[in-house]
Amino acid sequence: MENIIIDPTVYTGRPADCSGRLEKEIECYDFLDGLNISYISVDHLPANTIPACEQAEELLGVKICKNLFLCNRQQTDFYLLIMDGEKIFKTKDLSKQIGSSRLSFANADAMEKYLNITPGSVSVLGLLFDKDRAVRLLIDKSVLDKEMFGCHPCINTSSLVFKTAELTEKILPAMDVDPVIVDLPEYGEE
Repeated sequence: MENIIIDPTVYTGRPADCSGRLEKEIECYDFLDGLNISYISVDHLPANTIPACEQAEELLGVKICKNLFLCNRQQTDFYLLIMDGEKIFKTKDLSKQIGSSRLSFANADAMEKYLNITPGSVSVLGLLFDKDRAVRLLIDKSVLDKEMFGCHPCINTSSLVFKTAELTEKILPAMDVDPVIVDLPEYGEE
């Protein structure tokens, strides 16, 4: 486990001091506050992988979801996949369900263009910046079975947690996002 926690303070809502934070992070907090979403947050060093999120997960009491930004071969269709961090992602499992073959990871330029985020910071909250709705949201059904949902506020130096019901009932409707629910299999040790 990497030592990533700067300050083990868990905030109720946005961090106490937002000076020096990126505008997109503050916009995420403003958006959640505007919807009266209750959330907790913690700051940490950059955590751009699921293993790097372990200490934040311990402090927040919930697993951070794996967020993958994908595209088709022609780079004309873009997808944000949210899945359990412990699951192994295999493109063939997803391709069949969404009818798109040759899925791969989208490049950093597309990530910045559509979601206003950089690699390692992918988050459902990035859809706030997808004004043209060019990105299709895919959520693995096992994520929706959990009471709480953890993600980054569009920057991988903070993590936050809110109720999954708030995601589906308030956040996604407010962003005018209608997710596609997929069912990704569990794989054992390989």
